[in-house]
This record gives sequence, structure tokens and C-alpha cells, in this order.
Amino acid sequence: MNLNKYIAAQPLLLLSALPGLVLAQEHGFIEDATANVLMRNFYFNRDFRDSNASQAKSEEWAQGFLLNAQSGYTQGLVGVGVDLIGRLGVKLDSGGGRAGTLLLPADGKGSADDFSSLGAALKLKMSKTELKVGELLPSLPILQYNDARLLPQTFQGAMLTSKEITGLTLNAGQMRSFTQRNSSNREDMFIDGRAFATSDRYNYLGGEYRFNQERTMVGLWGAELEDIYRQRFIQFTHKQPVGDWTLGTNIGLLDSEEQGDAKAGKIDNRSFFTTLSAAHGGHTVMAAWQRMYGDDGTIWLSPTTTVLPSDVQVRNFASAQEKAWQLRYDYNFVAMGIPGLTTFVRYVSGDNVLVAGSNTGKEWERDFDVSYVIQSGPLKNLGLRWRNAMVRSSFGPSVDDNRLIVSYSLALF
Repeated sequence: MNLNKYIAAQPLLLLSALPGLVLAQEHGFIEDATANVLMRNFYFNRDFRDSNASQAKSEEWAQGFLLNAQSGYTQGLVGVGVDLIGRLGVKLDSGGGRAGTLLLPADGKGSADDFSSLGAALKLKMSKTELKVGELLPSLPILQYNDARLLPQTFQGAMLTSKEITGLTLNAGQMRSFTQRNSSNREDMFIDGRAFATSDRYNYLGGEYRFNQERTMVGLWGAELEDIYRQRFIQFTHKQPVGDWTLGTNIGLLDSEEQGDAKAGKIDNRSFFTTLSAAHGGHTVMAAWQRMYGDDGTIWLSPTTTVLPSDVQVRNFASAQEKAWQLRYDYNFVAMGIPGLTTFVRYVSGDNVLVAGSNTGKEWERDFDVSYVIQSGPLKNLGLRWRNAMVRSSFGPSVDDNRLIVSYSLALF
């Protein structure tokens, strides 16, 4: 399939197929506009001492500001709007021997004092079909921007979303570049571990169908990083009420291979996962199984977040031929009359990792996460979060990881 030609034709095909002349928006460009600034104060500490590394730890403290401004749509057959994404990161504390947290860009001596970026996206809407071109934050199973540091990763390209058929969401897009979480620069895209091979074309096409009162979803996706890899993803999810309980399952298969000129070499991976969950009141328990097949680990754009359930705080348990299981417990304290307070603990164990021709690699990670968002009063929307992780590995670094995050969302209008 020639995804470039297919994606380029989609806006005309979808618009010509729409029934009737439907107004894009009841309100207007100014009336529906919103803007907010997310302020995130981030302390990051990762200790490598158990790995006998030359650098004992990475430790930095920074302040981030994220502007997210969205207009409404002009009235008419085709509504027109504009979105803005602005990012500013400022160093509060760092040092040459403690840099490398990816909160801030490197400057050759340690970390830079600040970095910033500003991007805009033009958006068009007709009926229930929307096209965005420009600065984007894609949140799709096949392409999920990473927001695990001070500021989120952003992409530059085009995204088309259509919901003309009840229950069915169709997606297509092309990304031309991205901006890293700790950078002001736009770069060509690459896959994790193979940054020597880059591309300025990431194409995707996919759809999700929800039925059974939206309790059941089937998804099918295809993507390619031109001349590097091709990927297919199939997903099934279901939630089922049983008395006071809600039971859930999530099953996925991700298949990757080299594409075109294969600038990153041969690629051979199939990633399978399944999860089972049970929720009652404030309690949720989840168990997951994840398995890698082929000569490579999971392939994904770096440093996006993968769809794998064991892609957790530090590790993703997706090395070549790895088998991993996970147990997770969440509790929402609203069940005890404390809204805004949530916590979870999880344990992931992986083995059978292919290391130097032998399946002897083992690793595990234990995570603890607690967060509280103030619900009312003068400090409403102030969030406090502590993320703690311990990782031990027979083939990679063993680390202790702590992240303290204070955030506040300020609505401008």
C-alpha cells in the first residue's frame, strides 16, 4: 500500500462522501476558544551506584511551562481553527556530574539553562471529520507522544480523524519531524537504539470500532517509518460489569519488519500482550503477560510511549525474546471520601532475554506512585506526585529512580 498517496487523498474522499451540508460548529472561533498554562516543577533523581557506572547518579531540578491554546471553529460548511503549543523549560539545579535526566538539553558541560519552542496547527472540520496540520500531540495506540519528563514531546505533520459512522473512528496521518522532550529543535525521526538511521516520513492508517454500548473495541492499525520499518497492530478490549465489579481485558499483537531501503538493517519482531483487570469501588487489580518473538525487541519511534502494558516507569520489558509478567494494584481514595488522592503499586518481572546469543537475561522493576490534586479552595488544581522505582537487571543498569512533581494548571480563558 502506498500510504503517502492514500493519506493525501483522504480529505477529499471523506468530504465528498459526507451526507448533506452540516455546519461544522454551532458556536464560533472566539466563543469556543480555550487556553491554559500547565506549570510543572520536576525533581528527578536516578541512582546508578549498584551498576558500578562511571556516573553515580543523574539528578536535576527544573521548572516547565506548557501553553495549550485552542480556538473554536468558524461557522460554515468547513470550520477553520488554530491551535498553539508553547513550551518553556528552565533549569533550577544541575551540575556537570549530575546531568543526563533528559529534563533539560545537554550543552557540552552539563545541562543548558533553558529551552523553548512554539508551534501552531491549522485545523479544519466538516461534520465529524477533522484535519490538523502543524504542531501536534498525537495520542494513538500506534503513535503516543511521550510526556514522562518536564515537557512533552511534540510532532510536526498532519492528522486526519473521522467519526462519521457511529462507533467507528478512522485515522490517517503523516509526521515529518519531532521535537524531543528536552529540546527546542525539530529533528528527523528514528527508532530506539538505531538513531543512526533517520527518516522524515512516518505514515499511519487505522481505525477503531466500539460496540456493545462501547464496552467492546476492536482496533486495526498500520504504520511505516519510510525506508526503516513497517508495523501492524491489532487490538481487542472489553469491559464487563458483573454485579458491583467491572472486569476487563486487553489483547494486542504488534508485528514489525524492515521497510524500503531498510536503513536500520533487518527488523524482526512480534510483540504479544494480554491483560486482565478487576475493579470494585476504589480498588483495581490488573495482571499482564507480555512476550517478544523474533530476533529483535519491540520497534518504536524514540522516545514515544509504546502500547505495551509493561512499558513502565524505567523499563519496557521488550528486549529480544523477553517474557514478562506484571501485577498492579490501584486505589482511588474517593471511595474513602478523599477525592483527588490516588495511588498504585506494580511489579514487573522479565526473563528469557536474548543476551550474547543466549536466553539468560533477567530483570525486574517495582514501582510505587502516589498523587494528590487539590479539589477546591485557592489552591484548586495544584497537583503533587511522587514516583518511585527500583530496577534490577542481569544485562542492563540497575537503578533507583525518584521523581517529585508539583503541577498547577492555570486557565487563561
